[in-house]
Amino acid sequence: MLVLYFCISLQELTGMKKIVLYPVLAAAMMIMAGCTAENPYEEFSNNNNNSDWNNGSNGYSTTTGELATFDIEIDKTTAEPTTTASEYFPDEEDVLTASNFTTEIVIDLSNPVAQSGNGVEVTVSNGHIVANHGSTKKVCYVVSGTTSNGSLTVLGEKKYAVKLNSAHITNPDSAALNLLSSKRAFIILTDGTTNSLTDGTGGNQKGALYCKGKLLFNGSGQLSVSGKTNNGIHSADYIVFNKGNNIYVNSSVGHGIKANDGVYINGGILNIEVSAAAAKGINCESHIVVNGGRTTVVNAGSGTYDSEDREAKGAAGIKADSTFTINGGELLLKSTGSGGKGISVDMEACFNGGNVYVVTTGSQYNSNNDTSSPKGIKADGNMTTNDGRIWVRTSGTGGEGLETKGTLNITGGEVASYAYDDAINSKGDMTISGGYVYAQGQKNDGLDANGNCYINGGTVYAICSGSPEVAIDANSEQQKKLYVTGGTIVAVGGLESGSSLTQSCYQASSWSSNTWYTLTVGSNTFSFLSPSSGGSGIVVSGASQPTLQSRVSVSDGTQYFGGLAIADGTVNGGTSVSLSSYSGGSSMGGNQPGGGGSGRRF
Repeated sequence: MLVLYFCISLQELTGMKKIVLYPVLAAAMMIMAGCTAENPYEEFSNNNNNSDWNNGSNGYSTTTGELATFDIEIDKTTAEPTTTASEYFPDEEDVLTASNFTTEIVIDLSNPVAQSGNGVEVTVSNGHIVANHGSTKKVCYVVSGTTSNGSLTVLGEKKYAVKLNSAHITNPDSAALNLLSSKRAFIILTDGTTNSLTDGTGGNQKGALYCKGKLLFNGSGQLSVSGKTNNGIHSADYIVFNKGNNIYVNSSVGHGIKANDGVYINGGILNIEVSAAAAKGINCESHIVVNGGRTTVVNAGSGTYDSEDREAKGAAGIKADSTFTINGGELLLKSTGSGGKGISVDMEACFNGGNVYVVTTGSQYNSNNDTSSPKGIKADGNMTTNDGRIWVRTSGTGGEGLETKGTLNITGGEVASYAYDDAINSKGDMTISGGYVYAQGQKNDGLDANGNCYINGGTVYAICSGSPEVAIDANSEQQKKLYVTGGTIVAVGGLESGSSLTQSCYQASSWSSNTWYTLTVGSNTFSFLSPSSGGSGIVVSGASQPTLQSRVSVSDGTQYFGGLAIADGTVNGGTSVSLSSYSGGSSMGGNQPGGGGSGRRF
């Protein structure tokens, strides 16, 4: 059994190479050409009769654009991403090409027959097939045909392969494919075929496809798995998915995919739908590592109260009891039930590459004086973002975007959170030293560190709901501070009182909703669309004294946050905004624009 108690990085996985992968959602692709007069944000590129706001409030912070509207659904046809991180296998024997399964045993589910030979015994009882290869090596079971009241069980003391070649198994009483050998099981999905496995409601099976040993998926065929008693796919060991796999899993009672000792996604198309209370799309008692492919989870499960653990629990797209690491590929996760989460990790979460999109729409789940709150991404350990893209949106009561019970360290990539509660929250220290970070709390802070908050580099665009919240918060009640020593910062709603601002900060006395601004620092520009509503005042900072222009028109450059910001674009027009020195705190002198207003939505 593989047991690791650290966060797996690109360099730690043998042979891995670093990649930068930026696939874009279809709607976002429409705006990637730049905010010119022909782009979807044209109405926000110039004056458009937006008035300056007065009287800041603790209202509701809103925005427009792709980050506020993108959605997630099952997609079985779009090709998987072609750019991935290097494959990772817990053991060299997990690679299919390292084995040569020369003894083929043909099984026709439509007309099963008992057979004996080549060291393999196949028995049949009322359509239920048991194949036992004992100590015989290099055995491959080639399975085809259809049964509506049958199953296939495999026994043996050596690793083996099961080639699904247009195989369809429905077992009303128990598991459809029951792999009871504790040795490696290679599932080969024959190219160009569709296959299905469905269990019934009458047994106590752990999954429609159950494997006692390591479960290794290969091939480019399609597989549909439906779990009606418990999980869809369950391995008592670990599971590896590989490039070319096209697998759909549905469970109305348990988890979609369950593994005890690890889940490793090297590629493939995985689509998972679950609907049971507190169910997980992928549930692993150990590590989850994503290196490629496209994994989509749509979870409709509500919260529930676990009387054994005495706590309220919510559903999740992905749940790792140990660490979670993504190095490449794409994750698309949606949870609609109360207390639902996109990713939930008991230890460290590391984002080294690839793309993660999360939507949660459920509110808090309350039962027996305990609460499960919705979260986009939650880690009980530390959270690190080094590269890739993360987009998170939460809309239900209490929904935070990114939350870690440990420290948060952002060194690179793109992180965008548009959340009902705090957009990005850490129980410990928060450090931002690189990358592009967008954090908008609709009813609370943008960035909220319960320890110290260090901004040493990168580009940060943070928005709060209004006073008394702030765009960037640290735990001053416990003598913690916000330290600004570098980076480019735009903060709608101000900074925590008592901040240590080694790098000078400046404030604008007013701002206009849904308006394009450009912050110029030296030779670099950062253009941003102001929110539809939000906190009082704008605070900006850069490596040198910046200038700020409003009502600009921007083209070219590199877009971030679904079109809400453009780095180093071509800027035309605009009106200079007066800036004055700022020392911290949400109370700013002069005209105090803020929450309220009638911002336009798409």
